[in-house]
Amino acid sequence: MNRVSTNIFKRADGLPASGLSRRRMLAGTAGVAALGALAACSDSSSSSSSDNLSSNRDGSMSKYGVGDQFKATTPLDFSIMMLSNPGYPYNPNWPFWSDLKSMTNVSFTPTVIPLSDYNQKRSVMVSAGNAPMIIPKTYHPAEEAYIAGGAILPVSDYLDLMPNFKDRVAKWNLQGDLDQLREADGKFYVLPGLHQDVWVDYSIAVRTDILQKLNISTPQTWDDVHTMLRTMKAAYPNQYPFSDRWSSTPPGPGANALLQTIGAAFGTQAGWTYQHSTWDASSGAFVYTGAMDQYKQMVTYLNTLVSEKLMDPESFTQSDDQAKQKFANGQSFVISANAQEVVNSYRKNIAHLPGATVQKIPVPMGPAGATKVGVRTENGVMVSAKARDSKNFVAMMQLIDWLWYSDAGQMFCKWGVQGTTYTGSVNDGSFKLEPDVTWAGVNPGGSKNLQVTYGFFNGVFAYGGSTKFLDSQFTPEELTFQTAMNARQTLPLPPPHPLSADDREQATLWETSLLDYVNQQTLQFILGRRPLSQWDQYVSELKGRNSDQYIELVNKAYTNFKKNHGS
Repeated sequence: MNRVSTNIFKRADGLPASGLSRRRMLAGTAGVAALGALAACSDSSSSSSSDNLSSNRDGSMSKYGVGDQFKATTPLDFSIMMLSNPGYPYNPNWPFWSDLKSMTNVSFTPTVIPLSDYNQKRSVMVSAGNAPMIIPKTYHPAEEAYIAGGAILPVSDYLDLMPNFKDRVAKWNLQGDLDQLREADGKFYVLPGLHQDVWVDYSIAVRTDILQKLNISTPQTWDDVHTMLRTMKAAYPNQYPFSDRWSSTPPGPGANALLQTIGAAFGTQAGWTYQHSTWDASSGAFVYTGAMDQYKQMVTYLNTLVSEKLMDPESFTQSDDQAKQKFANGQSFVISANAQEVVNSYRKNIAHLPGATVQKIPVPMGPAGATKVGVRTENGVMVSAKARDSKNFVAMMQLIDWLWYSDAGQMFCKWGVQGTTYTGSVNDGSFKLEPDVTWAGVNPGGSKNLQVTYGFFNGVFAYGGSTKFLDSQFTPEELTFQTAMNARQTLPLPPPHPLSADDREQATLWETSLLDYVNQQTLQFILGRRPLSQWDQYVSELKGRNSDQYIELVNKAYTNFKKNHGS
């Protein structure tokens, strides 16, 4: 997938990265005032929904608050949808399950679904009304497909049962982030992972030995990157210094990771984070992203790199393996990256090149300045509508609250049991895995894999958390990167603008045609197959594909939501 926006462990699980990221939008400074007003959009309906639960409290704790250890008053079992990752496939004998039962008095009856089938089978089961009660690993806006049929609960009605969730929202000022999940009725239908900060992971990796050899400073801006590539090209005239990857995944073609990264620097959205509408603070309205001046500036920049033979034109269509092979062979020196890929792929692949070194650099800045953009919510949990009628409903919501949103629950789900899989504390920086436990390159000589052997960090639980909690999974090198990115200003989010069911159906029809055309023409402009002098003609062509009508729907949705749920 921007502390959340490009979560390497989310994308590493193999699920489409674009589901969440395409919902992230940019906003100008005027958005602050809008969000301030909309922060008052509290879940006023939650009290009435949560109060009438006298027959649904079996097994629940009568006193359950922030920081309390949840433990059901009687043994309980809840059905859950369980994704099985091929890297650490589901195992009913994982200590995770027995430890969880010992701590909470709760067992799960899982419906185990392979990673490759998860989204499709979830859709079939939820739509048919036979899904488990707890449906995790759901990326907004996937839940919107099930709202009209009444298959899932408006979970925002039941936040009074979730003190840890509410506490994090209040302490971390997450109301504006939650507003991005709301539907036209003012409610949201997925309990998202909650992060304290926006997490930036994706950037570019550079051969640092080449920088040293050519006496090039680490680039700070995209103009610096341009200069760096020119210097590399002069020294290696028969090579493309920059050959990129992540182009073959939806909504490609077009180097989706790179366009996401550069787009944010230019003040627009592209690639993985492309969203048809962008909030324009100066006009107080949404505009069509693919027609923005900022989008044109981004395209012009990339066209310059290609036309000067600084960037491999195959960057926008080649497979990941092809791009990685070119980097491994020394044919290129720059490639898009996240922390995991640098450690697990790039360094290993160039080890045969004498003296070769590589590092992910802080995201180069552009016209938008020292900023970062993204929501602090992540994939989360849907709750089946039938769960509301269970006599154990309150206990189930308390369990979800503890397991996904308490410090202790998240620590258990991610790192396991103190003294068995780890020692120390994330709060004081003393955390470390036990010597015989290995995870993602940590303690590579360990005989027990945290995920495979124990079932912790299993890709279903513990998304989100405090900055210190997230930092516990980073190497010193990555912490340096995060420190640089955390020093940047986080841009405000756009005001909520959820479409009604009828308008969403119409908008979806337009979006398909528009997205295909924006991607197609973006690629043509970048590669020089269509001259940039035809930009105005391209904008007119977007209008012919209903971009203006689409934006009218979005602005109507914004106005209606503000009127019905704002202050």
